[in-house]
This record gives sequence, structure tokens and C-alpha cells, in this order.
Amino acid sequence: MSTQIPYATLILRWYDRHQRILPWRAKTGTIPNPYYVLLSEIMLQQTQVATVIPYFNKFIENFPTLNDLAEASLEKVMAMWTGLGYYSRARNLHRCAQEIAQQGGMIPNDYHALKALPGIGDYTASAILSIGYNQPYVAVDGNVERVTARLFAIQEPLPAVKPTLMSLAKILNAGQEAQVRAGDFAQALFDIGATICKPKHPLCLICPLSEVCKACQENIADILPIRQKKTAKPTKYGISLFIQNEKGQILLCKRPEKGVLAGTMELPSTLWSEQFTSLEQALNEIGCHGNFKESGQIKHVFTHFTLKVKLFKLENNLKLLEKTQDNIWIDLNKLSQYPCSSLMKKMIAYMTTISSEDLK
Repeated sequence: MSTQIPYATLILRWYDRHQRILPWRAKTGTIPNPYYVLLSEIMLQQTQVATVIPYFNKFIENFPTLNDLAEASLEKVMAMWTGLGYYSRARNLHRCAQEIAQQGGMIPNDYHALKALPGIGDYTASAILSIGYNQPYVAVDGNVERVTARLFAIQEPLPAVKPTLMSLAKILNAGQEAQVRAGDFAQALFDIGATICKPKHPLCLICPLSEVCKACQENIADILPIRQKKTAKPTKYGISLFIQNEKGQILLCKRPEKGVLAGTMELPSTLWSEQFTSLEQALNEIGCHGNFKESGQIKHVFTHFTLKVKLFKLENNLKLLEKTQDNIWIDLNKLSQYPCSSLMKKMIAYMTTISSEDLK
């Protein structure tokens, strides 16, 4: 049996029967919308499909075209991105849309032109070209890496084996059938990885590739791809202040433009460090004086570290220093209009619950 054409035949035959219906995906036989592809692929970076769907629909409702997105304020884009995480993606998406709009509004159909845009790397450029423009590129994400590692029974561990998997994945579409249906082929690989060749408990019995999959034949599919053991995540510590005025508004400030949760709004907080500082040190760092009472602690897990934050509530005698001039007071019922991360929403929800209980 050939090592090229059967893959495409089996993959596309399965896709024609079992493809997922997704809001950004063009129906078979219709022309894809490159803007939908670009938007969805940036949202899908390190994020599950089920999580992305409502955000994608919300963006398309508010920004039906790329030019609409380019003309929107960054604040609105960031606010609508709230909860999706990895906020640098939102900033890059907005810059990307603006650059494309300045160049005439057409999303490039050239690999190097795409790579020159903010937030677009090898994978995203390949996905836009294959899905949006039906060009024979293989976009290699985690799903495709997993399918490839199992097809060829690659037992070297990730991440060192990534270049090998990339090279092997690119031969899957070498046949004419895959070349002609490049977009369908790319999406078929995604779908097989997401619904059949799953990370745990792969469904080999119903997989369209089981007859040509070496890992299936060797009964080792469930242990591939092998990953190097991860080192323990470090823990960082911080202090955040919950401050309300007589109107019930809470005080928020903007995080730096670079780094974790860049550009989002937060409770006045210290930098995250290797240990908790004292409240006195925290107040000096934040630029805020007053009488505060410790109200609890929040734990939040990021990709590369765990964060523990002590929360303090203002009791009286608030004094803000000039360096906190970017602080703003907002009504709780208008929180959704601001780019607040899930971490900040967790803190605010916790503190408002505490405050409500204090009133009983």
C-alpha cells in the first residue's frame, strides 16, 4: 500500500462523512472567508474549540469584517476578549487587522507576507493558506503532531522530536487528492486528532487510519506521543487591594503593556514575586495608603507558574498617590465593558461575596 495517497483518500473520505460543523468553517463546496479563518485560528491558539465558539460568534457580531475590527478601539477588542486568556493574542490580532487594512484590506495569500504580520507564525500562516485559500500547506498543531506520531510510531519524546513530526506531517498531503482539496485535508487532520485520535483513550477501532497506523498495529497508540516529564511549576506571590468608594464603585488600574495579562484591568496590585511582601511594603509599591483588612487568598494556575494572591479590603482613610493616576473607578455592573482577566473576575467575585456577607 502506498505511503502517501492512501492517507489522503482515507482522511478525506472520513471527513466528508464526519466533519465538525463550526461557525468559522465554510460548508463543503463553498468559498471560505479568510477573515473567519484568521480570526478563529488566532483564537484557537492554546484554546479549546468549545471555548472559542461563543467568542468567535461575538466578534463576528460586533466586527463582521476585518475592516470593522481594524477600526474598533483596542479597549473594545480587549474587553470582548476577556476570559479567553493569552491577551497578547488580542493585541496582535488588532494590530494585524490594522496593518492589513492599511495594505488594502485583503488578507495576504502569500506565506511570507502573512508571516510578516503581528501574531502570525508558521502554523497560523499555513492554516490561513490551506483553509482560507486552498493552498497545499499542512498546518501542524498539537492534533496533527499526535496523529503523525502515532501513524509513524515515533517514540522520541516531545518537544525535541517536533521537527521530525513536522517533516512527516508534510508528506501526508503529497497525493493529488489532498493537494486539490487542501483546505478540507487540513481541517480533516484537525478533526481526526480532536475527535478520534484523542490524547487519552484514542478511538482506534473507528479510526479511518487504523489500517495504516503503525502505533495501532503495535498497540502503543495510547502512549504516543511521548513527552518529557515537566518540571514542577514555580509559585509566585502577590497582594491585591479591593477598594470601594461611597458609590459602591471599585478601583481598577491598567496592567503594563507587556507581560502576563498585558493591558488588562486589575485591582491595585503588587508585582508578582518569589514570596509575599508585607502589607506596608505592598501599599508603598502600589502607591496607596489606608486601613486595610486581609480578606482571603486566591490561587490561580497559569501555563508556566502558579499564583497565590492575598486580598485586602479597604476599611477607611484611603489616600492615593499621584503615581496611581491611571486608576479608574467603575460600577460593578459595567465590569464587562472593561478588559478584565478571569483572574481579576475571580478576585472581584470573591471580594463582592465577602462584602455582601459583611452586610448581613
